[in-house]
Amino acid sequence: MTSAASTVPAWPSLVLPTLRALADGQARGVREVYDMVAELAEVDAEARMETLKSEQRRFENRMGWALSNAAKAQWVERIERGRYSITEAGKAAMIQYSDGIDTRQARRIFAPLWPEPRKTPKADIAPEASELSDPIEVIEDALARIDAAVAKDLLQRLRSSHPDFFEQAVVDLLVKMGYGNAERSRRIGGSHDGGVDGLIDQDPLGLDQVYIQAKRYRDGNTVGREAIQAFVGALHGLGATRGVFLTTSSFSPAARDYASKVPTRLILIDGEKLVNLMITHRVGVQEKRTFTTVELDEDYFE
Repeated sequence: MTSAASTVPAWPSLVLPTLRALADGQARGVREVYDMVAELAEVDAEARMETLKSEQRRFENRMGWALSNAAKAQWVERIERGRYSITEAGKAAMIQYSDGIDTRQARRIFAPLWPEPRKTPKADIAPEASELSDPIEVIEDALARIDAAVAKDLLQRLRSSHPDFFEQAVVDLLVKMGYGNAERSRRIGGSHDGGVDGLIDQDPLGLDQVYIQAKRYRDGNTVGREAIQAFVGALHGLGATRGVFLTTSSFSPAARDYASKVPTRLILIDGEKLVNLMITHRVGVQEKRTFTTVELDEDYFE
């Protein structure tokens, strides 16, 4: 469950563009400031669409920290809800840090304005590495590492499980994802399965059906085009128009290319995607602990 490195600038490097966006002294709304900073900092549309695991936009999250810290330093002030303007101190800072604010400068400028962290017997993250990070991103990165470790163990369990168990597990997953319900879904399997391992009736009369093929393969045992062709043939023999092929390994490029071109609506789910979906929809895993965060309720103070 890894993700590509973020292309969104860290929040300290967004502080100077924030001051420049407000340099004319006009009070501006948050959205307008975000748009101006994105242009000044050359944050492209793709980077602005980047999201955290919580679905919050990463750029907006980091801009929130840039604005918040600029306000703590009294470089900007909140005129009214969602509208900010620069202060005289902010204009002076814009000149003083005209080349930008790096990590060392940000630590020196802003760290004294933050509350003292609660002392713990053991620190999982060194202060030098975390104090300038958005706490939400730190939490999400830590949770992502936990998910990645669980995903690895889950995939190994699926590969070593009995074929019947694996077939039922993928049926359970699709049901949990909202494709039909437990009463209208079943594992087929066996020597007379007709080339399919599971079936989901998406309506009470069974007029809308999704057939499933589940291959419990070892890592490196790639599913090839031939297996996909055989599944498509089985679907045609059943008069089916939709199918899902799931495996604990991966698909060859030829298999993916073939699946994308056949008239039958066919979805391929490899091992990595399979365990990610199982974790997301809580199939084969359970929640160990839940964390919540709070923020100031601006409506309360209006």
